[in-house]
Amino acid sequence: MNEPCPLRDSVLACEGHALVTGGPGSGKTTVALRKAVKRIQEGMAPGQSALFLSFSRAAVARILDAAKLEANAAERNQLSIQTFHSFFWDILKAHAYLLGAPRKLSILLPQDEKALNGGIDDEDDEWEQWLVERERLFREEGRIAFDLFAPNATCLLATSSHLLTSLARRHPIIVVDEAQDTGQFAWQCIEMLAPHTQIICLADLEQQIFDYLPGVDPERIAAIRAALNPLYVDLGTQNHRSPDSEILIFANDILAGQARGTPYKGVSTFSYRPENPAPNWNHVLRRAIAQLLSTIRGESDNRPMTLAVLVSNNRSALRMSNALNAIGPNTGKVVRHKLLFDEAEALLSARFAAFLLEPKDLARIELDVAISMELIAAARRATGQAKAAVGKLLEQAGKIRGGKTLNINIVKALRGLIAGIQLGCFTGDPASDWLTVKHSLRATGQDELVRVASQLDFLVAFRRGHRISAGLANEWLRDGAYTNARLALDQALAQEQILDGIEAPVGLQVMNFHKAKGKQFDGVVIVREARRTAAGVESSFVWRGDEAPYPKSRKVLRVGITRARAHVLIVNPMWPACPLLNGHKL
Repeated sequence: MNEPCPLRDSVLACEGHALVTGGPGSGKTTVALRKAVKRIQEGMAPGQSALFLSFSRAAVARILDAAKLEANAAERNQLSIQTFHSFFWDILKAHAYLLGAPRKLSILLPQDEKALNGGIDDEDDEWEQWLVERERLFREEGRIAFDLFAPNATCLLATSSHLLTSLARRHPIIVVDEAQDTGQFAWQCIEMLAPHTQIICLADLEQQIFDYLPGVDPERIAAIRAALNPLYVDLGTQNHRSPDSEILIFANDILAGQARGTPYKGVSTFSYRPENPAPNWNHVLRRAIAQLLSTIRGESDNRPMTLAVLVSNNRSALRMSNALNAIGPNTGKVVRHKLLFDEAEALLSARFAAFLLEPKDLARIELDVAISMELIAAARRATGQAKAAVGKLLEQAGKIRGGKTLNINIVKALRGLIAGIQLGCFTGDPASDWLTVKHSLRATGQDELVRVASQLDFLVAFRRGHRISAGLANEWLRDGAYTNARLALDQALAQEQILDGIEAPVGLQVMNFHKAKGKQFDGVVIVREARRTAAGVESSFVWRGDEAPYPKSRKVLRVGITRARAHVLIVNPMWPACPLLNGHKL
């Protein structure tokens, strides 16, 4: 039975706007869900719903999971739980023509954007030119990048009072999760809707780790209070995520830079030697995960269902994934896991694999070779590297399209690959046939094609969800062939990234700290590496450029620690010492 709480009751009774702050596991989501359910129970017209908005699909998955406990099936039908991107997309696909864009829009997926711009970012000289091109793609071709969702949806709401009031009528209450991370345009949208609907903002300023992004302002909480004049409720550090441990206490001590000198319940370490050039990560990780599982089982009767390995960056995540995938006389079986990382090259490599699944006419094999080289070039270009290799691939593809016969290694390898795959028999089982393509790529021994196979290893495509497999299966059921495999793949990825790809974490996942934002796991392994630089060996917990007392590094590490419900295990090198952990007894 829930104990009465005046703070939560004040939110439930509030008829105006509210701002609810609190630490991880303090119950912000629960009280917001109860508030939304209360509004639903009080009566909503057909077509109306309580809207939850968050920035991460992980957070949306968590809210969906919590809703199962707080609302019955009928009430859940009137809960609309979306990412901001999904919300903005709904607005744009119906109304972007009012901005002069084509009536039919398509999403320029992040991997395609990187392929088009050569993997550049806002620190490159060509960035301003790319912004102009990105805007042209939207206005003239109807291809819209994720970064243009928010400004254009905001523009629509600002110029159409009918659309604004229509949205407000559809959603008489809007809950903004992770409100501290709202950027300029997301916040402007909420501010415009506020006079017409009830806004409930949930925030934890200590979790604001995306303030390096444009428009994400450390003063956002102050702006919310000034603009909405909300009921302000601070749930403080009440901890409902890991109440039987001292995980949150440890995380807050890390943030504050204070050490109590005694161990924390629910926190432990696994030490390793940071050998040069590299430790045996396969051995270290497997032992650390085994220790974490054993510890959780020893502390609780509950069997851990979700685990995470958290690291500081994408490169480290790939390194840990490779270690878990390694097979050898001293490694045992592959440790099944899902890798979350910056996957542009892998997703574009998957498009090439999908192309190989499509039926081919061997009479036009030269054209298929040229298309293959262009697809490989797009994947390489997305990395922002190997510009000479990309240029060479495109030059050679152009010559083939012009009727020239080439006999260089990659062309010969592609001819053999395409012919061999077409002469073989696909089974109609997408997962099995995908593996056939991957193994065929690797068997060529040609460097570019082996690289593609490695990218498919990283993607672990069919563990991303069932959409890719289902899309390909539908192609096979309709035609007895993977006729439009690339289209099926792209549609599945678009759905996963924005429309309905919300799945709660299961099993073991490997990712960086920023990818972990909004997620929660039974147990978490946090890997601290010995980072070798020209200045010496440094702790990977300290972000480059972050000076003592390391405020950014402490915030990021706190996010990682507080992802755990039962136990946190820090994989800790024997040297160098970490200034964030100094004085802590673990």
